[in-house]
Amino acid sequence: MIILRRSTERRHVRCGKHEIWLTFYPREAPSRPVGPFGALAALDEICFQPGGVSVPVPREEAEILTYVYRGALAQEDSTGSSGVVNAGEFQRMTTGRGVRRKETNASRTDRTLVFRVSLTPSQVGLDCAHEQRRFAAAQRRNVLCVVASPDGRKGSLRTLQEAVICSSVLDPGHHLVHELKPGRSAWLHVICGEATLQDFVLTPGDGVGVTDEPAVSLTAQESAEILLVDLGPAPNRSGG
Repeated sequence: MIILRRSTERRHVRCGKHEIWLTFYPREAPSRPVGPFGALAALDEICFQPGGVSVPVPREEAEILTYVYRGALAQEDSTGSSGVVNAGEFQRMTTGRGVRRKETNASRTDRTLVFRVSLTPSQVGLDCAHEQRRFAAAQRRNVLCVVASPDGRKGSLRTLQEAVICSSVLDPGHHLVHELKPGRSAWLHVICGEATLQDFVLTPGDGVGVTDEPAVSLTAQESAEILLVDLGPAPNRSGG
């Protein structure tokens, strides 16, 4: 089964000097979330204008993968932790209940564009932790480069959730196939460019959920970049 979510169907929110496009909160029904998709709770695109700062808010426990596509993102939280995630870097973070976080565009002249994957935690009582790594475009070119996984394979960030997150930078005409094991599904998000999946032509911001299929198969029609999240059903959370 294929679930198509067009970019224009995402909910668009303006918060001061940053904008958010929420894949699972469509604009036609903003009060009713569509999703999560298995353990995938959210997949958001966030644009920080120069000098843009997010409003500090308490957060529920979450496991988050952040990809800085353009610019640099400065972060700090109420535990005293701080740092910067630069373009081309991926960060995996767990946040504890009640921890307040603030994010700032580290540049006062250029926009910062971020893609964020939120996973439903597999347990309660998470400790705050993070790790980050740069995956160069050459590492991700025309392959599904694993950037996060439960076993930290191939030097990827290590997730608590049973989810494998891949990134790929595709040349025009390149074809990718990702096999799905029984009981698993995948969400594909197009960051830039154009690709086809079955009869669907996908453009920036489009997302596709794939369930009960043997594989995800797509072809780049022009230079493109994608994120792919391979995951199982939503977890039954247990105490830590």
